[in-house]
Amino acid sequence: MAHITLSIPDSVYEEMKKRPEIKWSEIARASIMGYLKSTKGKTTSAELLGMLNPETRAALKSIPPSRAKALYKRMVKEEWKEHKSLTRA
Repeated sequence: MAHITLSIPDSVYEEMKKRPEIKWSEIARASIMGYLKSTKGKTTSAELLGMLNPETRAALKSIPPSRAKALYKRMVKEEWKEHKSLTRA
C-alpha cells in the first residue's frame, strides 16, 4: 500500500489529537476513495460496503433478510416522496 503525506491546519491537528480513538488514516482513506468514486460514476454495493467501518458492516450483516427487504421498500418510498416534493418546487 502506498503512503502519502497530508498538510492540515494546526488547529485541525490539535482537535484530532483530542480524539486518539479515531483512526484518522481510515477517515482520510475512506474520504479519498469516496471522492474518487463520485468522480468516476456509479459505486457498487460491494464498494460501498468496503467503505464502511467494521462495526457498521457487522451490524448490517446481522439484519435478517426479511427486515432488510422491508427497510429497502421503506427507503424507496421515502426517496420517491422526496423526489416528488422537489419536482413541485
